Amino acid sequence: MDREKRYRDFEREALPHLDAVYSFALYLCRDRELARDLTQETYLRAWQSWESFQPGTNCKAWLLTITRNLYITHYRRRQRSPETLPYTEQEDEEELPPPLEAATPSVEEELSRTALDEEVLRALNALPESFRTIVILCDLEDLSYEDVARMLGVPVGTVRSRLHRARARLAQLLQEYARHRGWNVSDNPSRQQ
Repeated sequence: MDREKRYRDFEREALPHLDAVYSFALYLCRDRELARDLTQETYLRAWQSWESFQPGTNCKAWLLTITRNLYITHYRRRQRSPETLPYTEQEDEEELPPPLEAATPSVEEELSRTALDEEVLRALNALPESFRTIVILCDLEDLSYEDVARMLGVPVGTVRSRLHRARARLAQLLQEYARHRGWNVSDNPSRQQ
């Protein structure tokens, strides 16, 4: 594949998913700077491995899989050897101005665009990671169950089961929130209507 065609294909297929990759990275690491780094590393890896991408498959799912795998690798590395700064560098860091905001929308901005607020974000963050990841990928990133199953290396039935349980737990956590907003909610949020 010539370099120019490779670049055009990468630009057409991968770059439109930049915001989704950043949002997912932010959900995973909950730190804007780390999310930016993770997004950048995801795209670097994707570019380096572009020949392995199967045209016609879901590029967004492929990129989010790379993001998740990189996050897991970095998380494990940090667990083995936490990053420390000498005391003098920490003092200097406190005097620096706050970092500039990313040009890509933050998770909070994305959620506010979809009419979610802080209470909903708290409920989402209260879910176990395996449930939260499924909700993010299926409901917020709109990936298919099959794509999510491939990304996470689990059967499609597991994705469906976790998503069902996650939604039921979110319904429980948000029952009072819904009542305050004037929505009619059942006393048993896990009961299907």
